[in-house]
Amino acid sequence: MSNRTISMSDRLYDYLLQVSLHEPPILKRLREETARHPQARMQISPEQGQFMRMLVQMMDAKRCIEVGVFTGYSSLSVAMALPDEGRIIACDVSEEFTAVARRYWQEAGVDRKIDLRLAPAVGTLDKMLNHGEQGRYDFAFIDADKGNYLNYYERILKLLRAGGLMAVDNVLWSGSVIDKRDKSEDTVAIREFNAALHKDKRIDLSLVPIGDGLTLARKRF
Repeated sequence: MSNRTISMSDRLYDYLLQVSLHEPPILKRLREETARHPQARMQISPEQGQFMRMLVQMMDAKRCIEVGVFTGYSSLSVAMALPDEGRIIACDVSEEFTAVARRYWQEAGVDRKIDLRLAPAVGTLDKMLNHGEQGRYDFAFIDADKGNYLNYYERILKLLRAGGLMAVDNVLWSGSVIDKRDKSEDTVAIREFNAALHKDKRIDLSLVPIGDGLTLARKRF
Protein backbone atom coordinates (compact mmCIF):
# COMPACT_ATOMS: atom_id res chain seq x y z
CA MET A 1 0.00 0.00 0.00
CA SER A 2 1.12 3.54 -0.70
CA ASN A 3 -0.50 6.93 -0.32
CA ARG A 4 1.44 8.42 -3.25
CA THR A 5 2.84 7.34 -6.61
CA ILE A 6 6.13 5.50 -6.19
CA SER A 7 9.37 6.55 -7.83
CA MET A 8 10.42 4.54 -10.88
CA SER A 9 14.01 3.30 -10.92
CA ASP A 10 15.48 1.87 -14.11
CA ARG A 11 15.23 -1.65 -12.71
CA LEU A 12 11.61 -1.18 -11.70
CA TYR A 13 10.78 0.35 -15.08
CA ASP A 14 12.33 -2.66 -16.82
CA TYR A 15 10.21 -4.92 -14.63
CA LEU A 16 7.07 -2.92 -15.50
CA LEU A 17 7.74 -3.52 -19.19
CA GLN A 18 8.61 -7.15 -18.63
CA VAL A 19 5.33 -8.03 -16.92
CA SER A 20 2.89 -5.69 -18.69
CA LEU A 21 4.01 -4.67 -22.18
CA HIS A 22 2.38 -6.42 -25.14
CA GLU A 23 3.92 -4.44 -27.99
CA PRO A 24 3.10 -5.63 -31.51
CA PRO A 25 6.29 -6.32 -33.51
CA ILE A 26 5.59 -3.53 -36.01
CA LEU A 27 5.34 -0.98 -33.19
CA LYS A 28 8.58 -2.26 -31.71
CA ARG A 29 10.34 -1.88 -35.07
CA LEU A 30 9.01 1.65 -35.46
CA ARG A 31 10.16 2.53 -31.95
CA GLU A 32 13.62 1.10 -32.61
CA GLU A 33 13.94 3.02 -35.89
CA THR A 34 12.81 6.23 -34.20
CA ALA A 35 15.37 5.71 -31.42
CA ARG A 36 18.06 6.39 -34.03
CA HIS A 37 16.41 9.64 -35.11
CA PRO A 38 18.05 12.94 -34.07
CA GLN A 39 14.73 13.98 -32.46
CA ALA A 40 14.15 10.61 -30.76
CA ARG A 41 13.19 12.35 -27.50
CA MET A 42 9.88 13.26 -29.18
CA GLN A 43 8.86 9.57 -29.19
CA ILE A 44 6.28 8.46 -26.61
CA SER A 45 7.08 5.47 -24.42
CA PRO A 46 5.75 2.01 -25.36
CA GLU A 47 3.72 1.67 -22.17
CA GLN A 48 2.05 5.00 -22.93
CA GLY A 49 1.15 3.81 -26.41
CA GLN A 50 -0.34 0.66 -24.91
CA PHE A 51 -2.24 2.71 -22.32
CA MET A 52 -3.78 4.88 -25.03
CA ARG A 53 -4.76 1.80 -27.05
CA MET A 54 -6.60 0.50 -24.02
CA LEU A 55 -8.37 3.83 -23.49
CA VAL A 56 -9.57 3.83 -27.09
CA GLN A 57 -10.77 0.25 -26.78
CA MET A 58 -12.57 0.92 -23.50
CA MET A 59 -14.35 3.90 -25.03
CA ASP A 60 -15.24 2.02 -28.21
CA ALA A 61 -13.86 5.10 -29.95
CA LYS A 62 -14.30 5.46 -33.69
CA ARG A 63 -13.39 9.07 -34.50
CA CYS A 64 -10.08 10.43 -33.23
CA ILE A 65 -7.79 13.43 -33.60
CA GLU A 66 -4.02 13.59 -33.20
CA VAL A 67 -2.01 16.80 -33.07
CA GLY A 68 1.68 16.02 -33.52
CA VAL A 69 2.44 12.84 -35.47
CA PHE A 70 6.26 12.72 -35.60
CA THR A 71 7.17 9.21 -36.89
CA GLY A 72 3.72 7.83 -36.18
CA TYR A 73 4.06 5.61 -33.11
CA SER A 74 1.07 7.08 -31.28
CA SER A 75 -1.18 7.21 -34.34
CA LEU A 76 -0.25 3.64 -35.28
CA SER A 77 -0.96 2.53 -31.70
CA VAL A 78 -4.40 4.11 -31.74
CA ALA A 79 -5.25 3.04 -35.29
CA MET A 80 -4.52 -0.59 -34.44
CA ALA A 81 -7.09 -0.38 -31.63
CA LEU A 82 -9.82 1.19 -33.78
CA PRO A 83 -12.54 -0.84 -35.52
CA ASP A 84 -12.47 -1.11 -39.31
CA GLU A 85 -14.63 1.98 -39.67
CA GLY A 86 -12.51 4.00 -37.23
CA ARG A 87 -10.68 7.10 -38.41
CA ILE A 88 -7.96 9.44 -37.14
CA ILE A 89 -7.43 13.03 -38.31
CA ALA A 90 -3.65 13.31 -37.90
CA CYS A 91 -2.18 16.83 -37.87
CA ASP A 92 1.48 17.63 -38.47
CA VAL A 93 3.67 20.03 -40.44
CA SER A 94 6.62 17.77 -41.31
CA GLU A 95 6.64 15.80 -44.54
CA GLU A 96 10.02 14.34 -43.51
CA PHE A 97 8.92 12.96 -40.13
CA THR A 98 5.55 11.71 -41.32
CA ALA A 99 7.12 9.89 -44.27
CA VAL A 100 8.35 7.36 -41.73
CA ALA A 101 4.87 7.16 -40.25
CA ARG A 102 3.30 6.54 -43.65
CA ARG A 103 5.57 3.54 -44.28
CA TYR A 104 4.52 1.85 -41.06
CA TRP A 105 0.84 2.74 -41.39
CA GLN A 106 0.81 1.13 -44.82
CA GLU A 107 2.71 -1.96 -43.67
CA ALA A 108 0.30 -2.39 -40.74
CA GLY A 109 -2.68 -2.04 -43.06
CA VAL A 110 -4.13 0.92 -41.14
CA ASP A 111 -3.27 3.73 -43.58
CA ARG A 112 -6.90 3.92 -44.72
CA LYS A 113 -7.87 4.77 -41.12
CA ILE A 114 -5.50 7.76 -40.91
CA ASP A 115 -6.20 11.08 -42.64
CA LEU A 116 -2.88 12.94 -42.48
CA ARG A 117 -3.25 16.70 -42.84
CA LEU A 118 0.05 18.51 -43.35
CA ALA A 119 -0.64 22.06 -42.21
CA PRO A 120 -0.51 24.07 -38.98
CA ALA A 121 -2.90 22.25 -36.67
CA VAL A 122 -4.73 25.35 -35.44
CA GLY A 123 -5.84 25.99 -39.00
CA THR A 124 -6.83 22.35 -39.54
CA LEU A 125 -8.90 22.32 -36.36
CA ASP A 126 -10.54 25.63 -37.27
CA LYS A 127 -11.55 24.20 -40.66
CA MET A 128 -13.07 21.18 -38.93
CA LEU A 129 -15.10 23.48 -36.69
CA ASN A 130 -16.15 25.64 -39.63
CA HIS A 131 -17.36 22.48 -41.37
CA GLY A 132 -19.70 21.72 -38.47
CA GLU A 133 -17.77 18.87 -36.85
CA GLN A 134 -18.41 19.99 -33.27
CA GLY A 135 -19.15 17.12 -30.92
CA ARG A 136 -18.29 14.40 -33.44
CA TYR A 137 -15.05 13.01 -32.02
CA ASP A 138 -14.45 10.47 -29.27
CA PHE A 139 -10.73 10.72 -28.48
CA ALA A 140 -7.86 13.14 -29.11
CA PHE A 141 -4.14 13.16 -28.40
CA ILE A 142 -2.00 16.31 -28.26
CA ASP A 143 1.78 16.06 -28.49
CA ALA A 144 3.04 19.06 -30.43
CA ASP A 145 4.43 22.58 -29.90
CA LYS A 146 3.84 23.49 -26.28
CA GLY A 147 3.10 27.16 -26.89
CA ASN A 148 -0.08 26.15 -28.71
CA TYR A 149 -1.33 23.60 -26.19
CA LEU A 150 -4.16 25.84 -24.97
CA ASN A 151 -5.12 26.72 -28.54
CA TYR A 152 -5.33 23.04 -29.46
CA TYR A 153 -7.16 22.22 -26.25
CA GLU A 154 -9.91 24.78 -26.73
CA ARG A 155 -10.58 23.73 -30.31
CA ILE A 156 -10.50 20.02 -29.60
CA LEU A 157 -12.79 20.42 -26.61
CA LYS A 158 -15.42 21.75 -29.03
CA LEU A 159 -14.82 18.88 -31.44
CA LEU A 160 -15.18 16.20 -28.75
CA ARG A 161 -18.57 14.74 -27.89
CA ALA A 162 -19.82 14.85 -24.31
CA GLY A 163 -17.90 12.12 -22.54
CA GLY A 164 -15.10 12.32 -25.10
CA LEU A 165 -11.52 12.10 -23.89
CA MET A 166 -8.43 14.20 -24.59
CA ALA A 167 -4.91 13.00 -23.72
CA VAL A 168 -2.11 15.57 -23.58
CA ASP A 169 1.57 14.61 -23.44
CA ASN A 170 4.63 16.10 -21.70
CA VAL A 171 2.72 17.85 -18.94
CA LEU A 172 5.47 17.14 -16.38
CA TRP A 173 8.18 18.24 -18.83
CA SER A 174 10.98 16.15 -17.27
CA GLY A 175 10.26 17.84 -13.93
CA SER A 176 11.02 21.35 -15.22
CA VAL A 177 7.51 22.53 -14.37
CA ILE A 178 8.50 22.79 -10.70
CA ASP A 179 11.81 24.56 -11.32
CA LYS A 180 10.96 28.20 -10.69
CA ARG A 181 14.25 29.24 -12.28
CA ASP A 182 13.15 27.79 -15.61
CA LYS A 183 11.50 30.62 -17.53
CA SER A 184 11.83 29.02 -20.95
CA GLU A 185 8.91 29.48 -23.33
CA ASP A 186 7.89 25.81 -23.42
CA THR A 187 8.11 25.33 -19.67
CA VAL A 188 6.04 28.45 -18.98
CA ALA A 189 3.47 27.33 -21.57
CA ILE A 190 3.08 23.92 -19.92
CA ARG A 191 2.74 25.48 -16.47
CA GLU A 192 0.01 27.77 -17.78
CA PHE A 193 -1.71 24.87 -19.53
CA ASN A 194 -1.70 22.73 -16.38
CA ALA A 195 -3.02 25.59 -14.26
CA ALA A 196 -5.79 26.39 -16.75
CA LEU A 197 -7.06 22.81 -16.90
CA HIS A 198 -7.06 22.51 -13.11
CA LYS A 199 -9.59 25.36 -13.02
CA ASP A 200 -11.68 24.23 -16.00
CA LYS A 201 -15.16 23.11 -14.88
CA ARG A 202 -15.97 21.71 -18.35
CA ILE A 203 -13.81 18.63 -17.81
CA ASP A 204 -13.00 15.80 -15.45
CA LEU A 205 -9.23 15.81 -14.97
CA SER A 206 -6.47 13.35 -14.15
CA LEU A 207 -2.72 13.78 -14.61
CA VAL A 208 -1.16 10.34 -14.95
CA PRO A 209 2.60 9.96 -14.23
CA ILE A 210 3.28 7.81 -17.29
CA GLY A 211 5.99 8.74 -19.78
CA ASP A 212 6.65 12.47 -19.38
CA GLY A 213 3.26 13.03 -17.74
CA LEU A 214 -0.06 12.48 -19.50
CA THR A 215 -3.11 14.62 -18.75
CA LEU A 216 -6.52 13.04 -19.32
CA ALA A 217 -9.38 15.49 -19.76
CA ARG A 218 -12.90 14.08 -20.12
CA LYS A 219 -15.45 16.49 -21.56
CA ARG A 220 -18.43 16.78 -19.20
CA PHE A 221 -20.96 18.43 -21.52
